[in-house]
Amino acid sequence: MKPVWKWVTGVIVLLLTLLVGLVWYFSDNWEPIIEKKLKEVVKNSTDSLYHLTYDNLSINIALGNVSIKNVVLHADSSVYAQLEANKKAPDNRYHVGLQSLKIKGFGLFGVLVNRQLDIKSIELEKPIISVYNTYHSYNDTLSNQPEKSLYESVREVLSSVNVRDVYVEGVDFKYFKIREGKSSETQLSNIRIRVHDFLLDETSVKDTTRFYYTKLIDVDIPGFQYDFSDGIYGVKFDSLKINTRDRNVLFTNVDYKPNINKAAYFKSKNKAKLMTVLHFDTLRMEQVDFKNFIENQQTLMKTMQVKNGHVKLYADKRVPKKATNQLGQSPHQKLMFLKRLMRIDTVLVDNVGVEYGEISDKYHREGVITFDHTTGYLVNVTNDLMRLQNNKYLTMDVQSKVMNAGNLHAQFSFDMLSKSGDYSYKGTVGNMRASAFNKILHPLVNVEIAAGNIRSIRFDMKGNDVRTWGDFHFNYDNMQVSLLGERDAEGKQKSKKVLSFLVNKVIINDSNPDANEVYHVGKVNYKRVTTYPFFKNLWKSLLEGIKQTAGISKERETRIMNQAERTERTVTKTKGFFKGLFRKKQTNE
Repeated sequence: MKPVWKWVTGVIVLLLTLLVGLVWYFSDNWEPIIEKKLKEVVKNSTDSLYHLTYDNLSINIALGNVSIKNVVLHADSSVYAQLEANKKAPDNRYHVGLQSLKIKGFGLFGVLVNRQLDIKSIELEKPIISVYNTYHSYNDTLSNQPEKSLYESVREVLSSVNVRDVYVEGVDFKYFKIREGKSSETQLSNIRIRVHDFLLDETSVKDTTRFYYTKLIDVDIPGFQYDFSDGIYGVKFDSLKINTRDRNVLFTNVDYKPNINKAAYFKSKNKAKLMTVLHFDTLRMEQVDFKNFIENQQTLMKTMQVKNGHVKLYADKRVPKKATNQLGQSPHQKLMFLKRLMRIDTVLVDNVGVEYGEISDKYHREGVITFDHTTGYLVNVTNDLMRLQNNKYLTMDVQSKVMNAGNLHAQFSFDMLSKSGDYSYKGTVGNMRASAFNKILHPLVNVEIAAGNIRSIRFDMKGNDVRTWGDFHFNYDNMQVSLLGERDAEGKQKSKKVLSFLVNKVIINDSNPDANEVYHVGKVNYKRVTTYPFFKNLWKSLLEGIKQTAGISKERETRIMNQAERTERTVTKTKGFFKGLFRKKQTNE
């Protein structure tokens, strides 16, 4: 009788031989089975709309590896045309091609025995994804038929699919929007995507810790640039990072601006439309509801941070403007008009400059006012009626430097449910030189502040669509203004000295409290001009307070200015007379 160990060795050798034979057989003959199943799954799960083709399928059963070259997933145009005829076609069609697909750690035993597919990793090399969007109005109507889930599409073949990691490198993405036979294209290049822990079974669809069956989707887009259809504005960023597990989005170096200069912009528009220039070093969003955004186009997040950048707005008053009714068009009212739900708990602003420039239609010069290094926050930025039932106020608290000189602290409160657009605002401005405002006064109204110290400003106002009221406190001293005339032949700015003297001595108080130690408080009760937009109405209300504290009334200003103009003309004529007289005398001599 042979020793036991020889029997054991013989059995092991026999089993190994059979295993090697099976591995060799299946590796050589499994391709047709896999190909048939793959194409069957694609066809069944897409109602025959999509087809899968590829070259060179290679399988190593022993290692559980699969490699496929030149994979293409494409829509059948004839099937799509038939779906359109039956008014069942989706708005989006996809064409996907990739250089290679590698599957590692493929568990054959689980598929054969339990219909459970487990994969260690999937690598996709240089995918090209094209999306063709064609609008169909019938898709706007909600279907009564429940939409088939991805699991329902594959459960007859597999009871579960689990992929530990998916790596996608070098993706080129193209989006074609087709309207009335015309197509516009958006393109993203060299995208990197990582998917972790994909699980498809009867329970994963209800797992709230997963985003479309995954624990993590990490997307890195290295850059993007797009010009809008008007051919004027463009948007770009240096990078975009998306993380579905942490639920955050990060943009860097974001720009939104015209591709032409100011002169060309206003000439092309040929109407008084604001020119907008935006730049942010960092735009970060936290706790984003990605699923709601994808499925319902709703913007829901906990925090948005805007850091290091500027908001610049420019107007040209030389361009004709059609007067339109601005009532009901305040920013908070426009937010309520949005068709899609928006809910941002907090918007954080960190070191953002705000600039408004305007070219005068009379003097053809640009005046600028700036709010530099603006920092603050907005709370409850939403048009969600359910949320607003508990708290109906959008609030804003910001600090800034006016003209990069005076410290401004302002607080706004907007009643989002008010039919009359109710809001309130209050704030303070610290010590600064009044001449800092010459950058806007000189170009726009041909006036300069020759001297003056602003000790403090304090205001507390309320308003609605038609009126603004409240108290304005303005503490200042040694205020003097200079009214300017036209430039001479050499380009030097002339000064209306007599008119300036009368204004300084008669119209305005050079200090508050004034020379009689009377302190003037602005009691604002300003009726809005219906064609004034929100921010212009805001400024006009504050200007009303400034005038009152400076002792200026409309009647007094008109009377004195008319008198001063007559005096100025008389003095000018007198100067001309004496100059002519002396010139004649010198000639006679």
